[in-house]
Amino acid sequence: MVRIAVVFTGGTIAMRSDAGADGNVPTLRGEELLASVPGLEAVADIEPIDWGLVPASHLSFDQVLDIGRVLEDRLGRPEIDGIVVVQGTDVIDETAFAWDLLPLPPKPIVVVGAMRSASQEGYDGPENLRNALRVAADPGAAGRGVLVAMAGEIHGADFVRKTHTHAYGTFKSPVAGPLGLVADDGVTWLGSRTPVRLPVIPEHAALPVPLLTVVLDADPTVPDAPAGLVVAAAGGGNSPASYLELGRRLLADGTPVVLSTRVGTGRPLPGYAFPGGSSEWWEAGVIFSGALDALKSRVLVALGVGSGLGVTELAERFTAFGGGRRDA
Repeated sequence: MVRIAVVFTGGTIAMRSDAGADGNVPTLRGEELLASVPGLEAVADIEPIDWGLVPASHLSFDQVLDIGRVLEDRLGRPEIDGIVVVQGTDVIDETAFAWDLLPLPPKPIVVVGAMRSASQEGYDGPENLRNALRVAADPGAAGRGVLVAMAGEIHGADFVRKTHTHAYGTFKSPVAGPLGLVADDGVTWLGSRTPVRLPVIPEHAALPVPLLTVVLDADPTVPDAPAGLVVAAAGGGNSPASYLELGRRLLADGTPVVLSTRVGTGRPLPGYAFPGGSSEWWEAGVIFSGALDALKSRVLVALGVGSGLGVTELAERFTAFGGGRRDA
C-alpha cells in the first residue's frame, strides 16, 4: 500500500466553535482529524506530521518555506509516495503556488482544507481529506506539480483561485479549468500541467514586494527599496501615468516590476498608447504576468528574487504563463 505523509498546519478544517471566543478557533491536531475520517486504511498508510495550528491568514513566507522544507525532507524518503498539506483556505491559492515553485521531488503533493469547521453542520473536512489522500495516492498525480483538491475537484496550483467566501465549491481555475475529479470511485484526470520551478528553495523570500491595485483616483506609494513591485492594472494593463512613473523609477534601480490585472481572467497585453497605457508599460520593459494573477505574481517575485533570480531570469518564468518582457 502507498504511504502518504500528511502535514497538519491548522485552518478551518482544524477548528471548533469556542463559546468564550464567540467563534471558531484552531483546536484539532492531526490524529483527531484523521480519526474523524472513516475508511482511510483502505486509501493509504498515513504518516501524520503536526506542524502547527495556524490560521491561514496568519501564515508568513518564512512559515510557508519551513513547510516547503518539510515537504522536501519527507518526499526525499523512498518509502513516502506522496504528501498532503492540510491548511486553512484563505490563502491556499498563494501557498500552493509557493510550494509549486520549489524544486521538490516529482511525487504527488496535494493541498486541502475545509469551508466549515468541525462544529458546523455540513462539516466538509473529512470528505475533503479523504479525497485529497485519494489524489495523493494516485500515480497519475505525480509530475503535475502541486494540486488543490476541494469539493470533488482537482486544480493546479498555478491557476486555482478562491472565488467565493463561503461556498463549498469556492476553488476554481477560470483560466484552465480543473485538472481532474475525485470521488468515492477514485480519480479521473481531465488535463495535465508542467510546473515552473525555481533553481533552489530560498532561505527567505525577498521582501517587501508591494501589490498595488489600480483604483479610481488614487496615487501609488511603496516602501523605500522594495525587493519588487506588482501592479494589478485596470483592464488589459492600463493605469494612471503616476503608476508607470513609479515603475520606471524602480526599473532604473534594477528592481523587478510586474504588470498584472485586477480583472478576474485574461492577461495584460500591449495595445493602449496613452500615458500609463499597456503599450507604454510594455515599452518601459516591465514584466507582463500573462495569465498569472497578481497574488501569484507577487509570490513568484518574492521567492524568485529570494532564490537569486535576476530580472531577466524572472521574466523567463513568466513566459510559461503567456507573459514576459519586451527585451527578454
